[in-house]
Amino acid sequence: MSEPHRLEFSGAEDNRLVADFWDGRGHPVLFFHGGGQTRRAWDLTARRVAQEGMRAITVDLRGHGESAWVESGRYRFSDFADDVAAIIRQTAERFHAAPSAVGASLGGLSSLAAEVRNGPLLEALVLVDITPRMDPDGVAKIQGFMAERMDEGFATLEDAADAIASYLPHRKRPRSLEGLRKNLRLGEDGRYRWHWDPAFMRGDNTINDNAREFAEGLIGAVPELHLPVLLVRGMNSELVQEDFAREFVEQAPNASYVDVSGAGHMVAGDKNDLFCNAVLEFLTDREAA
Repeated sequence: MSEPHRLEFSGAEDNRLVADFWDGRGHPVLFFHGGGQTRRAWDLTARRVAQEGMRAITVDLRGHGESAWVESGRYRFSDFADDVAAIIRQTAERFHAAPSAVGASLGGLSSLAAEVRNGPLLEALVLVDITPRMDPDGVAKIQGFMAERMDEGFATLEDAADAIASYLPHRKRPRSLEGLRKNLRLGEDGRYRWHWDPAFMRGDNTINDNAREFAEGLIGAVPELHLPVLLVRGMNSELVQEDFAREFVEQAPNASYVDVSGAGHMVAGDKNDLFCNAVLEFLTDREAA
């Protein structure tokens, strides 16, 4: 499989959204990362999906990675959902087929909201460790980690790796820090900072203020979600309790879920092989149908 090539989409505010395209020639599958991540979080998964004959498209959400920092400073969940709906429509027009979507955390809620508010848009949906009901302590923990070194940054890549290791003690520390470098931006002051717009975590138009309210607003729409849905939960998730997962699949007419042993909220990064196997089994069933 050759290296991906770059795509660009237009978001809901005509904001530039950057993506990588892994061309397996078949059904398009969009990947939307979690808050504070970039499209590079999906590299291993996207390569495998393309090797199975599908078109994998990994997107930097607004204000993340190489996508534009929006001048309006609007980073509410509804803004991300509007961008995702725009991307889905542009993908369907490009490939003449409704795509499937794989969304983690923020990317998952945005995909779910895009579908229930504007659908039908998608062929199928994979939610990665996210449901409309979330543990408030888990939300606070994640947001606290993201904000802790937001302004100060890190003197070296090793310092950033130390912070991640402290937050994710169960994850094996990589030998190379090159992957981490892709998720950081080097400032003019020589310090590394996370590769997202700091406005994402500040002010009245951010995910900090409306995460739980937005998510719980989707609960009533779940029984009307008729497309095939797979929920992939990290067995050690700090955000999605097992009861939340069971509640979701009981309410959604065509949903199932799997637990990934040894994984926390960042399932794809914690146990990528197990995660890929679950996602590929689900997507290839859709492709065969």
